[in-house]
Amino acid sequence: MQENRVSRWYFGGVSSSAAACVTHPLDLIKVHLQTQQEVRMRMIGMTLNVVRREGFLALYSGLTASLCRQMTYSLSRFAIYETVRDKMKRKNKGPMPFHQKVLLGAFGGFTGGFIGTPTDLVNVRMQNDVKMAAEFRRNSLKNKETKQKAINASQLTQCMCVLLQLACYDQSKELVLATGYLTDNIFTHFLASVFAGGSATILCQPLDVVKTRLMNSEVQYVSVSHCLTETAKLGPNAFYKGLVPAAIRLIPHTVLTFIFLEQLKQHFGEMVIT
Repeated sequence: MQENRVSRWYFGGVSSSAAACVTHPLDLIKVHLQTQQEVRMRMIGMTLNVVRREGFLALYSGLTASLCRQMTYSLSRFAIYETVRDKMKRKNKGPMPFHQKVLLGAFGGFTGGFIGTPTDLVNVRMQNDVKMAAEFRRNSLKNKETKQKAINASQLTQCMCVLLQLACYDQSKELVLATGYLTDNIFTHFLASVFAGGSATILCQPLDVVKTRLMNSEVQYVSVSHCLTETAKLGPNAFYKGLVPAAIRLIPHTVLTFIFLEQLKQHFGEMVIT
């Protein structure tokens, strides 16, 4: 008999929110780069432009919506994934196969995306409003428009949920521990989360660009397929706009999320006997 600590259902939302507080400026710059019709500014230039026009705090525009998103989307997908995974692990007396982790992560992402998409829409709009003149900012959204954009964006979010972030982290952590050279410590969590964040960035970027464009449009795009087609006309590189800030933002966000999650689990997790 052995005592272990497992995550509580809300730990994923808390850890994702803490990570978002650190990485939000990078997310904002990524949105600005992705919504350029032509590449006019790079990452540093866009950052300086935002700070020069609106001040340093403008880099945190949309933070409240981002935190709301983490406490809906991220909380839901982590709660589903970790709760089911831990129960299956105790039942089978061993880790789940990778394909089951992928399917479980996909289901958790689908559910979390359905719940959290409206807050993601608000987040993108609030971030992008910073670069508009005051009279053109969309500080409030029409209910009909919000609903339609949320439905369209939800289609993309449901696709993005299969990008294996949770499954990649779990599998990487198991492989690292299986070597016998490292123990279950912060360095192991760091290595596994870097791999998970890198994989998610590369796979997610084209869909993330389309999602951002779709959410930020007024009537420019009528559907997900229309947005895909119009973006494709700009060339293959259009799907990777903002890749560098996306990587700089997503990899640290993933690393911080899992490190915070592991620390919460180790110090405040629910005690179970296996």
